Amino acid sequence: MMAIHPTAIVDPGAQLDSSVEVGAYTLIGPHVTIGAGTKVGPHCVIEGHTSIGRDNRFFQFGSIGAANQDKKYAGEPTRLVIGDRNTVREFCTLNIGTVQDRGETTVGDDNWIMAYCHLAHDCVIGNQNVLANGVTFAGHVTVGDWVTIGGLTGILQRMHIGDHAMIGFQAHVAQDVPPFMTVDGNPLAARAVNVVGLKRRDFSAERVGVIRQVYKLLYRSGHTLDEARAAIEGLRGTEGGAADGDIDTMLTFLAASTRGIVR
Repeated sequence: MMAIHPTAIVDPGAQLDSSVEVGAYTLIGPHVTIGAGTKVGPHCVIEGHTSIGRDNRFFQFGSIGAANQDKKYAGEPTRLVIGDRNTVREFCTLNIGTVQDRGETTVGDDNWIMAYCHLAHDCVIGNQNVLANGVTFAGHVTVGDWVTIGGLTGILQRMHIGDHAMIGFQAHVAQDVPPFMTVDGNPLAARAVNVVGLKRRDFSAERVGVIRQVYKLLYRSGHTLDEARAAIEGLRGTEGGAADGDIDTMLTFLAASTRGIVR
């Protein structure tokens, strides 16, 4: 049986799986869909055209699916789509998209989103990411998978953050962050490879070794970016090709960057 607190208000048009739990004084709007096993805490507002998957946990005082904070927004039926098994802690705000971009803000699976985080319109958040308290995304930000972002970090609009990157506490992200890198500061600077994170994800010593070489070519060789990309391409086959997929990940990211990478 669906466990909805008697003080919660769920619009009859909302589609909630029979196993969804809804806490006291929570409001759920008519265009909301919530999948099996999801738990919504007290004093939450879930509105807009919002689709939520399975086994998510929303703690109290969240604002999910509210109108975006773009002054051009004129009430278009844009969306927020959230995947499965995400944890969203207290006082987080996740907004719908805009018609000026993809019309959708997207959160993948298995993300850990701590208190007071803000995901603005048209952001795309991948899977298995950790956003510490107070991380703030401007609009149109793209985050890959397995990224860790330190508390009170601000991320400028249209930034891209690559897979397995780590961003330190209170950073100012105004350039794209390549995969596998550890960055921090204001101005932002690349410090090293995210070795601890890679080892926790069972990257072999051979893969980590090649990624260290990639870091040196990007940040310690004195190469221009184009020269560094060519040199990274030359690492294919190193250690029996163990890191060729990681080289592909890096080169694809560098080729797609339009805002400039942190250097």
